[in-house]
This record gives sequence, structure tokens and C-alpha cells, in this order.
Amino acid sequence: VQLQASGGGLVQAGGSLRLSCAASGRDFNSYVMGWFRQAPGKEREFVGAISRGGGSTNYEDSVKGRFTISRDNAKNTVYLQMRPLKPEDTAVYYCAAGTAPSLYRDSIYYDYWGQGTLVTVSS
Repeated sequence: VQLQASGGGLVQAGGSLRLSCAASGRDFNSYVMGWFRQAPGKEREFVGAISRGGGSTNYEDSVKGRFTISRDNAKNTVYLQMRPLKPEDTAVYYCAAGTAPSLYRDSIYYDYWGQGTLVTVSS
């Protein structure tokens, strides 16, 4: 599967963005989908994940209550709604697809990665 992330940009603190990740290929609904981010000078970190059917989600603590992951299997797309954004959310955001059945936080469980989209939050 190939993944294409989009929707990043520059936004003021307190604002919102919605990232999209479009998947090509077959059987999109057989993949757990995850979002990760990498800030300048830092390691890549887990943001959240959503189950194959969309009924379960898992979030990193710092984004709980602010970020929401959803998916539309008919459109082969997963979304990351972010609101309100903070300067510390500035990073390149990556979507990933995994065949493992659980909503793992470790990137090793994700087999396919998108190219990343930059989110910059100004204070």
C-alpha cells in the first residue's frame, strides 16, 4: 500500500488543522492506521492509531482530548483532526499502516509509511 499525507501548514497556537492520509492499493480496511510525528532534533513519536473498522483508537497522552483520528474505508483515507494546537505540536507528521491487529505505539509494528507533512504552530 502507498500512503500520501497532506494538510500540513502554518497555524497559530489555539488553531486547528486536519491532516489526511490517502492510501492506494487494496484492502485498506485490513490495516491498522497510525499517526506519528518527528519534531526537529527529536526522535519520532507515536501520536495515535485507529483500528481497522474505526471503532477503537489509542492516543499519546499529550494529545488526548485535542486530537481525533478517524477513517473512511470507502475513501481509503485516514484523518487526524488537531485542535487546539500548541507550539510543541510542531513536527513532521507521518501516517503509517500496519498489519498487526493491535493499536501499537511502537513504529516497528507499522509496515508502510507516508512521506510526511509539516505542521508548524506559532506562538
